[in-house]
Amino acid sequence: MSKLPNKRALPSREAGQFKELLNLYESRQLKKGLKTADLILKKFPEHGETLCMKGLVLVHMGRREEGIDLVKKGVRLDLTSHIVWHVFGLIQKGEKNYEEALKSYTQALRFEKENINILRDAASLQTQLRLYDALVETRHTLLRLRPNLRQHWVALSIAHYLNGNTKDAKAVLESYLSTLKNVPPHDVEQSETLLFYITLLEELGEHSEALSVLDSNSRSRAIVDRTAVSETRARLLTKLGTPEAEEAWHTLLERNSDCYDYYAGYLSNKGHTLTEPSPAALQIVSDLAAEFPRAKAPKRLSLNLSTGDEFKSRAEAYIVTALVKGIPSLFSDLKSLYADPAKKDAIEEIVERLREHYKTETAAPSGSEEPTTYLWTLYLLAQHYSSLGKHKKALELLEEALEHTPTLPELHTFKGRVLKRAGDYLGAARCVNDARVLDGQDRFLNTKTGKYLLRSGMVKEASNVLGLFTKKDASSPGADLEDMQSMLYLLEEARAHEKNGHPNLALKKYMAVKKIYDEIEDDQYDFHGYCLRKFTLNAYVRMLKWEDNIRGQASYVTAALAASKIFVAAHDNPNLVKSLSTSEELTDAAKKAKKKAKKAAVKAVEEKKNAPTTATHDDKGIEPQSNKDDDPDGLKLLGAPDVLEQAAKLLAPLTTVSEGKGSVGVWCAVYDVAVRRGKVLQAVSALGKAKALDAEDAEVHVRVVDLKLREKGIVEGVKESSPVKELFVEGVKKLYPGDVGVETFNSQYLQRGEGRAESVLACARVLVLLGAPQEEVDNAVFELFAGERGLGVKDAVKALEFLRSIKSPREEEFRDKCEERFEMATVFKKEEELRGIREGVMTRGPNGGKDESVTP
Repeated sequence: MSKLPNKRALPSREAGQFKELLNLYESRQLKKGLKTADLILKKFPEHGETLCMKGLVLVHMGRREEGIDLVKKGVRLDLTSHIVWHVFGLIQKGEKNYEEALKSYTQALRFEKENINILRDAASLQTQLRLYDALVETRHTLLRLRPNLRQHWVALSIAHYLNGNTKDAKAVLESYLSTLKNVPPHDVEQSETLLFYITLLEELGEHSEALSVLDSNSRSRAIVDRTAVSETRARLLTKLGTPEAEEAWHTLLERNSDCYDYYAGYLSNKGHTLTEPSPAALQIVSDLAAEFPRAKAPKRLSLNLSTGDEFKSRAEAYIVTALVKGIPSLFSDLKSLYADPAKKDAIEEIVERLREHYKTETAAPSGSEEPTTYLWTLYLLAQHYSSLGKHKKALELLEEALEHTPTLPELHTFKGRVLKRAGDYLGAARCVNDARVLDGQDRFLNTKTGKYLLRSGMVKEASNVLGLFTKKDASSPGADLEDMQSMLYLLEEARAHEKNGHPNLALKKYMAVKKIYDEIEDDQYDFHGYCLRKFTLNAYVRMLKWEDNIRGQASYVTAALAASKIFVAAHDNPNLVKSLSTSEELTDAAKKAKKKAKKAAVKAVEEKKNAPTTATHDDKGIEPQSNKDDDPDGLKLLGAPDVLEQAAKLLAPLTTVSEGKGSVGVWCAVYDVAVRRGKVLQAVSALGKAKALDAEDAEVHVRVVDLKLREKGIVEGVKESSPVKELFVEGVKKLYPGDVGVETFNSQYLQRGEGRAESVLACARVLVLLGAPQEEVDNAVFELFAGERGLGVKDAVKALEFLRSIKSPREEEFRDKCEERFEMATVFKKEEELRGIREGVMTRGPNGGKDESVTP
C-alpha cells in the first residue's frame, strides 16, 4: 500500500475520530459530526478531508456559504484525496452543476478506482448528461466489482440499450438470466426484467423468440403483469402474421371495449385503419358494436369509417343519444370529422333538423321530449357555427339557450369563447365571469375566468379571482401558482404584460416557465438509481425518452420564442430598459413586489432559526436554498449585457426537438439571435431549414430579405482567407435568387401570396427594411382591406401594432376601418372607450349587482 501524504495521515486516535465522522454523516447525526470534526481540526487545522466533511455537514445544517468555503479550502489542501473530490462533487451536484460534479467524481476515481459509491454516483451523472459511452464503461466496472448484485446486471443492459447497442443489452440480460436459480414465483423484479428482455427481442425483430419467452414465462407466472402480457402477445402475433392475433386482440377488447388502441390493433391485423373509410372495416366495427352494446368507442369509430347516407344514419343516432344524455363535450368528440366537408355539412343538416324537431316536441302539450334535449341541441349548434366563423349566428343560438336556461354555466363560458373569437376579449371575460358566479366553488370556472381576464389585459382583476383558490399564506396568488408550476397562468400573465406594454414583466414569467422545465429535468436525477433498485425498467426507459423531448412541449416552445423575441428587442433598442424604468406605474408595482419579497425573506429567516438542526434521511439541505427575488420588475433581466446569449440558450433545445411545419418559427427565432451574435453560418443554416419547411411563410420571407440586406456588411467584415466567407455567400445564394432586386423579390412574393393577409403585412415590413417612404408602407398595409384577403381579427391586430411601431399617421384611420369591419370586436377601441367597458366586466350578469367575492 502506498504511503499516505504527510498532511493527510492522522494519528490512530484522530483517524478513528475521522471514521466516526464519516459514520455520523451517513446516519445524519450532524451535531455530533460537527463536534467530532472540530476535535480533529483543533489539532490538525489543515487536514483537507476533515475540512471537506465539516463543510458538507454545515451545508446540510443550513450554513451553506460557510460550508462551501470550507469544502473548497479542503480541496486545495489535499488535491490527491478521493474523499475531498467526492465531497466537492456532492456540493456541485447539489448546485445542479452536473458537468462539474462529474469532473470531480472523475478526479476522485483517479485516486480510488474501485470505490462503489463514487462509481454509482458517477453513473447517475453520466445518465443525467446522456454520456452513454462513459456510462457503459462505468456499469462494466460496477458489475466486475459486484457481480453478485443483479441490479448491476440490468443496469449494464440498460446502459447498452441507451447507447444504441440493443444486441449487447440482450446478451447481458441473457447471461444474467442464465445464472438465476430458485427464483420465487410472482417475483416482481424478475417479471420486470423478463418484460424488458422481451422488449429487446421485439426491437431486434426476433418476434418468434420473444413470443416463446413471453408464453413460457406467463404460463409459469414468472411475469405478473397480466395486462402487459396480453398487449405484448397481441402485438407480437400481429407482427408474425399468425391467425391467433385476432383472438388476442379480441380478448383485449373484452377486457376494455372502449380502448381505441385495441381497436386499432384489431383492425390493423385485418389490414385496416381507424380513419380510412372502408365498407369492410365498417362491418367489423359494426359487429363489435353489436357485441359490446355498452361501448361507445365502436359507435364513434363507425363515423370515421362510413360515408354518404350510411354516415348520416349513424351520425344522427350517435348525436341523438348524446343530446338526450346531455353530454357537453359532444362537439369536441365530433370536431375531427369536420376535416371532411361532406361530413361537416351532413352534421349541420342533422342538428338543424333535430333542433326543429325538439323545438316542436318540447312546445307541444304532451311534452314528449325532455326540455334539456332541446337545450343541448342549441348548444351543439352554436359550437358548430362558431367553428365555421359564423359568430353572430352562434350568439343568436346561445341567447335563445340562455332564455331557456340562464343558470347553465356551459352556455356562459361558450358565449365567452364566441366573443373571444370575434375579438371582444372584455365581453368574453364578462361572460365567463357570469358562469363563475353561478358556482363559486368550481375551480375550473375560476381558472377559466382568470385566464380570460388575463387575455383582456386585466392582470389585477385576474389575480383577485385566482386568489380565491390559492394559498392564503402565499405572498401573492401569482407566487403560489408559480410554485405550483401552473404553465397556463405563467404564459397567460406574460402575454397580458406584453399586451399592456410591460415586456420586462412578461420576460419574468417566460423565464419562470423555463425554470420549471429546468426543475423537471433535474427531478429525473433521483430516478436513475431508484428505478434500477425497484426494477421498473420499461417505465424508466420510457421516462428517459420522454425527458429527451420535454423541451418540445408547447408551453416551453411558446415561452422560449416569446422570451427570445423580447431579448432581441432589448438588444436592438438599448434605451428600452431606461424607458420602462421611468414608468411610474411600474415603479409602484416593483415597490410592492420588493416589499412582499422582503417580508417573505424575513419570515424564512425566522423559520430557519426555529427549525431543528438535526437532519433526517430525507434531508435536502445540500440543495441550494431558493433565493429571494431581487429583480421583481424584471428590469435587470431585460437590461443584462448578455441578452443574446440568454436567448440562444433558450432556443438551443428547440433545434433538436422541434419538427414539422410548426418549427418554422423556431428556426426564424434562431436566425434572429444568431445573425445578431455574428454567428453567420448558423444564421444561414437556420434560415435554410425554415425555408425548406415552408418557403412561402411570411416570417421566412422577411428574414430572407433581412439576410440579403446584411450580406454586404457581413462579407466585408469577414477576412478574405476565412472559409466562413465562401460558405456564407453560397448559403445566401441558395436562399435568395441572385439576379432579382429586393423590390422585385418583394413584389413577386406579394403576387404569389395573393389573398393572404400575412403576405401583405410581410411585404409592408420588408418595405420598412428597405427604407421606403411612410406613405408607401401605409398604402401597403391598407391593401389588407382590398379584395378577399381573408383578413381576420388576429391579423388586423398585428397590422395595427405594426403601424403603431412605425409611428404611422394613419393608425387611427386603420383602427376605424377595423372597427367598421369587425363590429363585435373591442380590441380596436381606444383606451378611453375600453376603460368604461372594463368596469362592467366583473358585474354579475345573470343576477345583476357587483361581484363581491373578488373585491381586493
